[in-house]
Amino acid sequence: MKIALLGYGRMGKEIEKIALQRGHEIVIKSNSNSTYTISDADVAIDFSIPTSAVQNISTCIKNQVPVISGTTGWLENYDDIVDLCKKKNGTFLYASNFSIGVNIFFELNKQLAKMMNTLDDYNISLEEIHHTKKLDAPSGTAITLAEGIIENSSKSRWNSDGESASKSIPIASKRIGDTPGTHVVNYTSEVDAIEIKHTAHNRKGFALGAVVAAEWISNKKGIFTMNDVLNIG
Repeated sequence: MKIALLGYGRMGKEIEKIALQRGHEIVIKSNSNSTYTISDADVAIDFSIPTSAVQNISTCIKNQVPVISGTTGWLENYDDIVDLCKKKNGTFLYASNFSIGVNIFFELNKQLAKMMNTLDDYNISLEEIHHTKKLDAPSGTAITLAEGIIENSSKSRWNSDGESASKSIPIASKRIGDTPGTHVVNYTSEVDAIEIKHTAHNRKGFALGAVVAAEWISNKKGIFTMNDVLNIG
């Protein structure tokens, strides 16, 4: 499979290693100021920056190249991308996190939210820790976790300003060293606390998930998520 890497930073280089190990060919390595012919690729994997992601994804869809995107911080344009994909009969998959472990964590989070929904004595909070070069906060993964709780509880929103309103989920963001990613969901009451946590030890899990998604999406049309790839949820 011929792969275009749209964004050739740390994640792009990690994806390249795994893709080559799995027998694929990298035909494009693009950064924000690069020019490329996207039709040279069978599939594109976008791990660029928020200001480049929409253009990258749109170019792929318009040229009938399936595109996998893990860039966060651009989702105010997500509906526009979905509309374009439907109009062009394209192929698009977005995930806030491609790690197989994190996607299982997403499902555990939803199930726990359902179980805790009627227990008013517990306060919910989220914490995410990433490396100091991460541009967006809260992380896309933390937002996905918050949205999973909102879908399965009486909570109606999340916040990142420390608000402790009864219907809101506070998300604390920390940027420390070269941390690949840690996410914690806390339920705390006067008598005890319940915590679920995912800790990434390195970026290999994210990269592997992205390559697996690219392999899975070959010859498909439509709009997908990692739940489709992993057949969960």
